Formats: sequence, C-alpha cells, structure tokens
Amino acid sequence: MEHLPVCKPTLEVCFSPRLFPDILTQEPFVVVLVDILRATTSICAAFSHGAKEIIPVATHEQAQTYKNKGFLVATEKDGKKLDFADFGNSAFNFTRENIGDRTLVYCTTNGTRALAVAGSSGKVVIAAFINLSAVVSWLLSEHRNTVILCSGWKNKFCLEDSVFAGALSEQLLQSGTYSTTCDSVAASIDLWHSARPDILSYIDKAAHRKRLQRLGLDDVLPLSFTTDLTNVIPVYEDGVIRDQSK
Repeated sequence: MEHLPVCKPTLEVCFSPRLFPDILTQEPFVVVLVDILRATTSICAAFSHGAKEIIPVATHEQAQTYKNKGFLVATEKDGKKLDFADFGNSAFNFTRENIGDRTLVYCTTNGTRALAVAGSSGKVVIAAFINLSAVVSWLLSEHRNTVILCSGWKNKFCLEDSVFAGALSEQLLQSGTYSTTCDSVAASIDLWHSARPDILSYIDKAAHRKRLQRLGLDDVLPLSFTTDLTNVIPVYEDGVIRDQSK
C-alpha cells in the first residue's frame, strides 16, 4: 500500500506589519506576534502574575474610553506612559498585586497596532523569550502553517523582534515538523546566531534599546532576553487575550 507524504506546515517570518498583507502563507494559519521591547514580554509577564484577561486596543482614544468606564489601563506613546493610564509598558508594572485576577486594557506604540493587523487572520499567539519553549510546544501541537509577525518600530524593521523570530524559527525547524522556503526565516536565524553568544551586547546596537535608555526605561532588558521564565500561552481571539496554558 502506497503511503502518501505527510504535509509539513510552513513557516514564514514577516519583519513588519506593513508587509503582512503580502505574506505568502496559505490559510489556515496561526500568527505569532512578537514585540520583545516591550509589549509581548509585558503581556506574558502579566499573565504569569495572574491577569484574568487583556483587552488590546489600537488607539489611545479607545484606551481613554475604557479608563472612563473604570477599567485598569496600561498605555504608552513612544515609550512614555500617558497621564490617564494606570501603568506604562514595563513588565515590572504587572505584578500580582497590581493585576492579579483583573482585566487589563492595553495599548502600545507598536505591539497592539500589529495585533490589530494580525487579528483579522484568526488566532494569534503572543510570544517572547520569556515563554519561548511554551510557544514552541503549543505551535507543534497546533500543527498549522505559521507566520511570525515582528511588530517592529512604527512599521519599520527592528533588531530585537527579528532576533527572536530567528530563535523561534530555528527551534521549529529543528523539530522536523516545519518546512520553509522563506528568505526572512533564513535571515532571522542568521541574526539569532550572531546575537546568541552575548545577546545583551548585541541588542545594545538596537534603536529601541537606545530609546528606552534615554527614557530611563531600559531596566527591563535583562528580563526581556531571558528564556523560559513562564509557561503562559497568551492567545488573542475575538478581541481578547487569554492564557490558554490553564
């Protein structure tokens, strides 16, 4: 009896939300949203400290409306916390005392805007170095075509998200489960190999690292580039992010 070949899910990296409309991956697919500095790291931190759910919004006006209704709000512009918000965008804001068992409305310069772009395609999983292995395991169990979407900086390429895309891509391809013909996957893996020996030194050249440094908000860098601090699997569906590891 002839055995038909098993089709492997495909893997694609998209370096900017502006490029997302031109992805080549066939539906159905899952999107992995990446914004290492700082949105996806902060979202993972929030769920690891007991957040009930997160409502992402694309504009500050929407965030203000939720605040007026009594919601807990975290929002920033160009790295700076807005006056009406309860929190900015640092993972250190989201302690169990601050957000445990609570709903958080969330708006950032890049991450939530990228999520608004990706969300129209269906299921989106939130990924960062701090939940890397958990996301790898979840994607392997999903066994679907996958697009890793880098939030970037105002629709432009950024180093930190692209390096993470390489770290994730390498693990998925090494599993033997995925296939790819995507040059962006190969480029991101090359970046990861360059950064891996001393990632904090490598990221020192990143533009957003310098922005955070000027604002005195770069204390979160060591956390942001530490792997596997949590097993949370934040997934965005129907306008809300919830942890599917529970």
